[in-house]
Amino acid sequence: MLLVTLHTTEGDIRVRLYDETSLHRDNFVKLCREGYYDQTLFHRVIKDFMIQGGDPDSRTATPTQMLGTGGPDYTIEAEIKPELFHRRGTLAAARQGDEVNPERRSSGSQFYITWGQVYNEGQLRQMERQLTMMAEQQRFQQLAAERKADIMQMRRNRDRDGLMALQEQLAAMAKADARNAGTLSDAQREAYTTVGGVPHLDGQYTVFGEVTEGLEVVERIQNSETRPGDRPTTDIRILTTEVEEA
Repeated sequence: MLLVTLHTTEGDIRVRLYDETSLHRDNFVKLCREGYYDQTLFHRVIKDFMIQGGDPDSRTATPTQMLGTGGPDYTIEAEIKPELFHRRGTLAAARQGDEVNPERRSSGSQFYITWGQVYNEGQLRQMERQLTMMAEQQRFQQLAAERKADIMQMRRNRDRDGLMALQEQLAAMAKADARNAGTLSDAQREAYTTVGGVPHLDGQYTVFGEVTEGLEVVERIQNSETRPGDRPTTDIRILTTEVEEA
């Protein structure tokens, strides 16, 4: 088992890295051992959501400098697994959005630690409906992209009936494919109604570890006062990182 301690200006955060996400585990350990994260900021902090770090540009950033695009010249293949979800205190990889990153490859260095909130059953049912609708829309867009040539030809031919029929066909396919996409597992329901977390991120980002010590530090950081752009008004730094095997 690999453990990493982030020594920060707010205190220590210790995380356990998952063996099930070995690409992310090994990359994170490599960067930590190289001192890649030393003196970098938690540059994006949103109360009741998460804290994000890992941008090397933040190391020497001016107070008004926009951050969030820095990193190494590579991304990491997604390792999104249903059993690894965004309960409070999980470590996950940031990434670019689906519109430019449909494979959901992770940033080479940027990460976030979740906080979220505790949900009741009614809120979770509403969340499931929203997640299903989102999955249905995403699937429809994928199917439409696959049939782009046919759609363009119908438009050139002004074939409105054909377009309508194809749209209905793709909508039905998307609905069928996404029917159970938003359903939360028993483990998710238990976590989100007790310790809390961020369920709407499940299935979208790679979760590759969890906080084992220092969750109170995460809580303190996510409560920080921030300026526009979600950067803390007072810099919060990762001073050094320490890797150990247990």
